[in-house]
Amino acid sequence: MLLLFCWCRARQGESEMLPGKDGPTEAGRSQDPSVSSEDPSVSLFREYLRIKTVHPEPDYEAALKFLDRIAAELGLPFKKVEVCPGRVVGVMTWEGTNPKLRSVLLNSHTDVVPVFQEHWKHDAFGAFKDGEGNIYGRGTQDMKCVTIQYIEAIRRLKSEGRRFPRTVHLMFVPDEEVGGHKGMEMFVNLPEFQALNIGFALDEGLANPGDSFTVFYGERNPWWITVRCTGNPGHGSRFVENTAAEKLRKIINSFMDFREKEKTRLNTSECFTLGDVTTVNMTMVQGGVAYNVIPPNMDVSFDMRIPPTVSLKEFEEQIKVWCEAAGEGVTYQFAQKHMNQNLTSTEHTDPWWRAFSTACSAMNLALKKEIFPAATDSRFIRAVGLPAIGFSPMNRTPILLHDHNEFLNERVFLHGIEIYCSLIPALASVSALPSEA
Repeated sequence: MLLLFCWCRARQGESEMLPGKDGPTEAGRSQDPSVSSEDPSVSLFREYLRIKTVHPEPDYEAALKFLDRIAAELGLPFKKVEVCPGRVVGVMTWEGTNPKLRSVLLNSHTDVVPVFQEHWKHDAFGAFKDGEGNIYGRGTQDMKCVTIQYIEAIRRLKSEGRRFPRTVHLMFVPDEEVGGHKGMEMFVNLPEFQALNIGFALDEGLANPGDSFTVFYGERNPWWITVRCTGNPGHGSRFVENTAAEKLRKIINSFMDFREKEKTRLNTSECFTLGDVTTVNMTMVQGGVAYNVIPPNMDVSFDMRIPPTVSLKEFEEQIKVWCEAAGEGVTYQFAQKHMNQNLTSTEHTDPWWRAFSTACSAMNLALKKEIFPAATDSRFIRAVGLPAIGFSPMNRTPILLHDHNEFLNERVFLHGIEIYCSLIPALASVSALPSEA
């Protein structure tokens, strides 16, 4: 998930995890000899966690080398596309029996956010597993777990000799955690992406502390804005009129008053989730050179996340009103302004959703549909007109992505592989659509 996801430091207590099964060890699988009694899928997961693809200098080369090895084990071609210098998208392809049909994309990102090691119980890149089976490490939830679950589900399906009509692509993208601008955002506009002939995509979701599994069919729009206030400079000992700071105070009040109203809407509604309201957070304030000098300019920056139910045009008009009310010389500039509000259908008449939800129902998985409160690479996939669902099979798990002591229980992880072993065949077997006839 994009770095701005630090809101979700939920501290729900650890509850009983789902039971899992130990899967068979297929030939050709790499194993960590220090954990020979461990399920080999878990060993592979822990190996991937130890690769430091952490910002600001992620070791993408090591991750690609790891994925190269996995592709060879699976007998799948692995194509690499350098979307910009040092930023490579990797794609493994399991060709279907009817490759002319639109394909299924299993997307994941390889990078993870920074850590503050002094706040961790264990080495954040040591993949330590405690006596209860909790695996600690940056990326256990976001989202190296899903990457390995995809891989291990494909491994099991191939080992059973299964084949499906639709081609399945496993995609591994860089830089999602810093906005995706040198990753998925660029890749979706390249001919190599078009050549994948994608019809439907799965991407990351969130853990759920309860029994349900959360499914995301849309995202809020991230807007990062800086408001600049200009005014009269002067000596710090005087009552100078029309200062930048006076205008800054009005701007801050306008944005934060709106924030309070949205927070009240969320807290007083039983049906709203975080993805249904607009969040506003003041993240930076800049200005001034000395204690006794009134500065001519002061800047304040906000991180805003706007749900798809809000008119973006009207919302920007409101920002203009706040700036005009603060006084002359108040302007704003966007560092990021995502405008696409496409949603993925969750109607039973939609063949992709019907396949997904029916497979989940057959496994007795309770689904909770929501708007994603932050941002993932799904927004770039939806922006080019493709349906995408955000789903990470982690229930009975506290939400700890981007938090200290991020962990995932191995039984939950293994159960996620079983879930994908049902979801992938269902999606890859969707009958030819009218547009494909």
